[in-house]
Amino acid sequence: MHGSDAILRNLAIVLTVAAITTVIFQRLRQPGVVGYIVAGLLVGPGVFSLVTDMGIIQTLAELGVVLLMASIGLEFSFRTLSRLGPRVAVVAVVEIGLMIFLGATVGRVAGWSPAESLFLGGMIAISSTMIIARVFTDATPPPSRTLRELVLGVLIMEDLAAIVLIVILTTVAAGMTLTGAAIGGTLGRLMLVLTALTVAGLLVVPRAIRYTVRLRRPETTLVAVVGVIFLFALLARLAGYSVALGAFIAGAVLHESGAVRQIEVLLQPVRDMFAAIFFVAVGMLIDPAVLAEIWPLVLVLVGVVLVGKTVGVTTGAMLAGYSLRTAMHAGLTMTQIGEFSFIIAGLTLTSSSDTMGNFFPVAVAVSVVTSLATPWLQRRGDEAACAVDRRLPKPLQMIATLYGSWIDSLRRATARETWRRGRRYLAFLLLDTVVITGLLVGTALALGVVSSTLAERFGLSPMLARTAVLLSGGLLAVPFGIGLATSVQRLARLLSEGVMPPVARGKVDQAAPPRRTLALAIEIGVVVLVGIPVVIVSQPFVPYGGAAVVAVLLLLMGIAFWRNASDLRGHALAGAELVVHVLGRQGMPGHEDDLSRVEELLPGLGFLEPVRLEEGTPADGKSIGTLNLRGLTGATVVALVRGDDRIAFPPAATRLAAGDLVALTGSHDAVAAARRLLNPQG
Repeated sequence: MHGSDAILRNLAIVLTVAAITTVIFQRLRQPGVVGYIVAGLLVGPGVFSLVTDMGIIQTLAELGVVLLMASIGLEFSFRTLSRLGPRVAVVAVVEIGLMIFLGATVGRVAGWSPAESLFLGGMIAISSTMIIARVFTDATPPPSRTLRELVLGVLIMEDLAAIVLIVILTTVAAGMTLTGAAIGGTLGRLMLVLTALTVAGLLVVPRAIRYTVRLRRPETTLVAVVGVIFLFALLARLAGYSVALGAFIAGAVLHESGAVRQIEVLLQPVRDMFAAIFFVAVGMLIDPAVLAEIWPLVLVLVGVVLVGKTVGVTTGAMLAGYSLRTAMHAGLTMTQIGEFSFIIAGLTLTSSSDTMGNFFPVAVAVSVVTSLATPWLQRRGDEAACAVDRRLPKPLQMIATLYGSWIDSLRRATARETWRRGRRYLAFLLLDTVVITGLLVGTALALGVVSSTLAERFGLSPMLARTAVLLSGGLLAVPFGIGLATSVQRLARLLSEGVMPPVARGKVDQAAPPRRTLALAIEIGVVVLVGIPVVIVSQPFVPYGGAAVVAVLLLLMGIAFWRNASDLRGHALAGAELVVHVLGRQGMPGHEDDLSRVEELLPGLGFLEPVRLEEGTPADGKSIGTLNLRGLTGATVVALVRGDDRIAFPPAATRLAAGDLVALTGSHDAVAAARRLLNPQG
């Protein structure tokens, strides 16, 4: 068949079948992406073999990758990232690090090499922007602004991490040995290419696009935008990197033109068509016979993705100060893999390894199953948050309520001296971490050669020589470990005192229990954030060694945290008695600001706010436990006044009624959400 006829025939088959399958899946309220993959499976060699020339489809699919990555980059905003701040970075580090570790652990347990295990970890680490966007669009009721910003911020961080992963894994797939020097050199070259493309692009592209948009000729703007995208993709390819990297940078540079809305409207139809071909091509690479052989691995990875991403995102979000409800919603929303997973898995298609040859069908199968599960899981965010909240021990329920308010106060801390000293501790912490990681990896790499040399020169047994090398490496790391622990403690103390300043010596320090709890929480968070990169970097060389050390540290700190949580609950119960007394005088002349004085007398009890339940409130006649105020909003009823009745920390069975005066505590957002829930008409 003539070349043009072959292209026409293949495109007609692919797009027609894709249209039919995606309509069916849309009617079933499932992601259209899954319909495209199913279409590829049907037309590909695994089922009906309707398309025989894979080269044409692969070429068009690569165009789809370019436009898809450009669209993801177009959503990237340096301003948005700076506004969301380090909170989403905390979530991303915890989630991505946990998923890479879990994936690599599955690979090592299966007997795979460090490189193969790293591929598996990277493949399941990145969520799907397209599927999440579709889930948010179809969600009823629509997600809150806080949830959207959190998920968007984490997705941006994931995109950046995925670009780094793709570059590193491309190096590994090319046959280079996975060593610290290779990774460092690869990242160094990547930074040079990123800097060059970004700086050059920012100097030229935004101005050129703004000028083109002012011409008011949509077709000219579209041609210019697509030209920029393919130019950057070509430059990245010439520099030895994936076209995905260049396309992502092009999208980020185009975002700075200020014409994002116009570009998105023009680019979307073209992107959607080629993206559909990309996902069809993904489906065409599925071999049902191979899937029948590897289904146990697929089931394991589906479980790892669903559980690992839920736990990782939820834990990271709560460490960052988000409410349990928002954290659980975000965790259940991001329980899938997608575009980047296919790109990473695609790097293994040319590998001679039988194990890596199966990665692509594994990635597709896991993506399909998790994508189908995502809408169902996202709708059950409230149920999951309520279920978890009910099962938390009471001391942890108290911390879950107050921790968000502490993080809010920490974000509002503006003391220049506090942040200056904090940056210094962070610098020491980073330096000690890098040195310890280097010693850990270096000792593992030199163990064989050095121990053999010692055994030959001094006549030592192989075991004694290896022990001597390991002890030497450990002794070298001791001072840096002490420095790391000191920096963590000083940083935690500095930040906790910024939220709840200590009192003068000789006075009663009412803020001591919450300050100690916050300091321990910060220490745990820092250990997690520092430990995860160390574990990931060291795992290929020292399997589970770094993970074991971090696990022991977290266990010891968790025990201390639990003891402080019990003390904090006692402190909060005593404070609630004072709140009840003050709440009973609300409305009296001269007592309007009494709750603010309580916050000054008993710092660390959150943002206290009185709320009078209005007539027609949905809480009328319902118990506090039935409302599940804390699970849904993150706020807690700390006191209740009804006529002459005064109740501190009313139990869950307490029924509310119109006219009740309650005192809410928690973060500003949590208290505002609880107020809207109690008085939706107010």
